[in-house]
Amino acid sequence: MLQVALDMVNRTGLTVSLDHLSFEDIIRDARVSRSAVYRRWPYKDLFFSDLVKELALGATPTIVSEEVDLMKSVVAEHPDWLETPELRQGLFLELVRQLALFDFQTMFGSAGWRTYFALHATVMSLAGGALRDEVQAALAKSEKGRTARIANAWEQLAELFGYRLRPEVGATFEAMATLLSATMRGLIIMALSTPEIAGYRVAASPFGAARKDEWSLAAMGLASVASAYLEPDPAITWDDARLTSVRQALGSWVPPNT
Repeated sequence: MLQVALDMVNRTGLTVSLDHLSFEDIIRDARVSRSAVYRRWPYKDLFFSDLVKELALGATPTIVSEEVDLMKSVVAEHPDWLETPELRQGLFLELVRQLALFDFQTMFGSAGWRTYFALHATVMSLAGGALRDEVQAALAKSEKGRTARIANAWEQLAELFGYRLRPEVGATFEAMATLLSATMRGLIIMALSTPEIAGYRVAASPFGAARKDEWSLAAMGLASVASAYLEPDPAITWDDARLTSVRQALGSWVPPNT
């Protein structure tokens, strides 16, 4: 029995399961008549197909407001870290270190994000046809929008700190955002079965950090991608006017929804 089931899974893949949802409980909690429901969905499988499409359309939960508060707090703690190239790099890395850990912990503990990951992982295991095409299209649209917002946020942050994309990399902020997102998701998926990944910390000062501190795997991963893609822009002059402008921008900046 187990071997036959394994063979079936290997042929068709695992699918999104909604078995824990009771159609009758949904009807009751929605306070609608059963006759109206069955006119709209003669079979409950039709309802669950529509539910999967709704999940895909409403994908990518957001965590922006807390990120902004954390960013402003980090900047406020180090008001003089814009004075030299070394300290600016240290402040940039400190933002990455804290924001990466915050995003990891938020996404790791979120049922909404687990649903999003599950939909991505199993979309190709849905029965071929209109449902799979519609779910795949919805997820692709959601993913494209999220990648664009992440790219926009990093482009703004890089400009504020005087960084540019390394010319030899020949990439875009969208490519960088794709790798950043893949790194974060990979760690979260691994941590679901290997919880010690979530708690891993190492005392370090990598990538030119201003001081030794505790780094999570998420922070290490995102900082390594950022360091591979970004370098100080030699065309930018850090005079008093720019310092004042950057301080004001960092104090009021609201990044795109990620």
